[in-house]
Amino acid sequence: MTDRTVLALGGADRVGFLQGLVTNDVDQPVGEIVYTALLTPQGKFIADFFVVVEKDRLLIDVSASAAQTLFQRLSMYKLRADVALAETDLIVSRGTGDAPAGAMADPRHTAMGWRAYGPTDIGQQIDWDALRVAHVIPATGIELTPETYILEAGFERLNGVDFRKGCFVGQEIVARMKHKTILKKGLAQVTVDGSATSGDAITANDKSVGTLHTMSGDKAIAYLRFDRAEKKMQAGNATLKMIAP
Repeated sequence: MTDRTVLALGGADRVGFLQGLVTNDVDQPVGEIVYTALLTPQGKFIADFFVVVEKDRLLIDVSASAAQTLFQRLSMYKLRADVALAETDLIVSRGTGDAPAGAMADPRHTAMGWRAYGPTDIGQQIDWDALRVAHVIPATGIELTPETYILEAGFERLNGVDFRKGCFVGQEIVARMKHKTILKKGLAQVTVDGSATSGDAITANDKSVGTLHTMSGDKAIAYLRFDRAEKKMQAGNATLKMIAP
């Protein structure tokens, strides 16, 4: 996939270095894949990515649009740690159904199939947006922006955060949101009856409710204020109805 970049993190301190920064537990056996994110100290989103544990390095599978930012942030934290970060030529392949040898199951959801890393693209042509909408799975640059809080984006449900692993950047904010009785805002699946466009503002009773994001057929992912989400909402020339948070 040309929209992904694979970085390699080597060095004796690679696991401990990344462990202290990201939202999930990357201290895993060789062959495991972990979904995680790097946040600002204020708990907001910088980048989400997959970490593949190899014998002598960690592979970091990140959106190409976020690769440079992630590279710069990790380099900033490096200080005197024995780590080396470099971009690789590996290609990310994705598919569903029977996985080829060496592929790993996407840890976010079984519907998202498998991921493989190698010199050539062996992936399948899949309507990934349809799968993301069906299971409310956010994507970098669409649902995941610099203003995103990961719990509102469903990271706990998507196996992207571990509250038992110890400290990570932004942990205090994430933990505070975790212990609230209920999230007041977040991503949800909505039905779309009419014409609307990703990015359209959502309203109900002339009040701002949120934003429409990825669309697929008559359904979409939306970011909503749940206390204002009515049975019928509007975006563009469409009527929306929330199906599931």
